[in-house]
Amino acid sequence: MFTEKKRIGEYSRTGELIVRGKTIVTPTFMPDGTRGAVKSLTPEMVKSTGVQVVLANTYHLHMQPGEDVVAKLGGLHAFTGQDLPMLTDSGGFQVFSLAHINKISEDGVTFKDPRTGDIIFLSPEISIQIQMKLGADMIVAFDDVVSLDQAARGRTQEAFERTHRWLERSIAEYDRLTKDMADEDKPLLFGVVQGGLDKELRKKSLEIVQSLPVGGIAIGGLSVGETREEMHEMFEFLAPLFDNSNRPRFLLGVGDPRDLRKAIECGFDMLDCVIPTRNARHGSVWSSGDERLNLKSEIHKLSSDVIDDICDCYTCTNGFSRGFLRHQFKVGEPLAGTLASIHNIRYLQRICEEYCK
Repeated sequence: MFTEKKRIGEYSRTGELIVRGKTIVTPTFMPDGTRGAVKSLTPEMVKSTGVQVVLANTYHLHMQPGEDVVAKLGGLHAFTGQDLPMLTDSGGFQVFSLAHINKISEDGVTFKDPRTGDIIFLSPEISIQIQMKLGADMIVAFDDVVSLDQAARGRTQEAFERTHRWLERSIAEYDRLTKDMADEDKPLLFGVVQGGLDKELRKKSLEIVQSLPVGGIAIGGLSVGETREEMHEMFEFLAPLFDNSNRPRFLLGVGDPRDLRKAIECGFDMLDCVIPTRNARHGSVWSSGDERLNLKSEIHKLSSDVIDDICDCYTCTNGFSRGFLRHQFKVGEPLAGTLASIHNIRYLQRICEEYCK
């Protein structure tokens, strides 16, 4: 499914991933369409940025409208109107992000729906079942994610051990559900490496995941409270430990331009994050040299400059000025967030494309 095309540094590489007949050139950035849509963008707008894969969130789609509804409406692609390959996460990140409303056990995770108060249970088996029913092209094994802020680091060992037990269960359920499917119709399953900032645990976790019959290697549990220096040090530690098998490497939840470059240089092929669109909706965009601009600032009030005069995104090439964008943000016009989101996603994808030249 994955072919390394060439090395472009000691560890960085370009590659080609084929899933269900669709080709993805790597490295690539993947925006998050949490509830099935990248916020404020049509599928055509997303494609205009050069994006090749869109993510959707298993937990949130399970909560609303439910995987049965999505399946009855034709599956994730028909439901969202998106013909690009789609990847669903496992719901494991919500173990971390919704820690205040969940309870973790060996069986799985129990959540309390903040809207209704209903009790929701996710296990490795249920997560795989949901993702299969959604119809994603790539899916992720259920894992236990722990915060890396100083207060929570004591749970790293427990999460490490549970993640691998859950991985075995995820693989078994995946095998059960795909046993009658042709190989070319099966979604690609990523196993997740955990271990926090403990290098020995990370090394052991990577060895375990790489020894198992998964289609891709995912690195989780970073950018969750640690410093940038700690995260980059972990990238550098993992880089020489990746095996040479024909499997893509997916870094979950990382999307700042500085981190993107470092990750690619350490051998990662695929990255996703909500940062580019979330920041954009609040007026924060990137310009040349990774400069962060606050488009709501008074300094842009009379500016006729585009966000970045070397950017080829729709927003910049069509001459939308910083002054215009500032005005739209100040009056609460949603178009401002849309145009800024297009730019930020394209900014990250251009970084990936630079490595492919």
